[in-house]
Amino acid sequence: MTDWAGVDDYIGDKLLAADAALAAALAANAQAGLPPIDVSPAQGKMLHLFARMAGARRILEIGTLGGYSTIWLARALPSDGHLVTLELEPHHADVARENIVRAGVNALVDVRIGPALSTLAKMRADGEAPFDLVFIDADKENGAAYVGAVLAGLTRSGSVIVVDNVVREGAVIDPVDPDPRVIGTRALFDYIGTEPRLSATAVQTVGAKKWDGFLLAVVGGGEAA
Repeated sequence: MTDWAGVDDYIGDKLLAADAALAAALAANAQAGLPPIDVSPAQGKMLHLFARMAGARRILEIGTLGGYSTIWLARALPSDGHLVTLELEPHHADVARENIVRAGVNALVDVRIGPALSTLAKMRADGEAPFDLVFIDADKENGAAYVGAVLAGLTRSGSVIVVDNVVREGAVIDPVDPDPRVIGTRALFDYIGTEPRLSATAVQTVGAKKWDGFLLAVVGGGEAA
């Protein structure tokens, strides 16, 4: 018998302490009618550890939702760190801001509302400093475009890029799947697989979020990012 969610519960019980602010964020998201598509607690802790391992001082998140992953990432920052998170929906952003304040990390976080590609273009035009870690968890149709946008001046050699939901219960290997999210994810793999500035892999995950995966990439080779 496969009990992916049960194993996630076991991991949480053994390795993750109870956290009132994170639990309150999930409850607030549900109360506000946000879709239940946040990363799992184990995945949130994984993102937190990635940011710490990268020594991140500046983090960019594309896709805020209710701020659950935002809180995990912000907690990895030093006291003078900065996290910019991009959200399309104003309602989601309002809920996220309340959750971020409740978690006590609002001084580190800047929530920006609007289409992410437009916001990213403005950030590049404004000469915003590069980010040490980028977490992409937004609409899957634009995954490749988001990576291209952050490579065009918002990352540096050594920056880490993490993309969520890249396996889609195995649908990613179906070349005729009509789902735009699958088509977009396949385009993401095609783009990153031929992008010389990136060294990348992807890992499958199972658990409370069923069967999916993360793509992990590092900007490298000493080439301009």
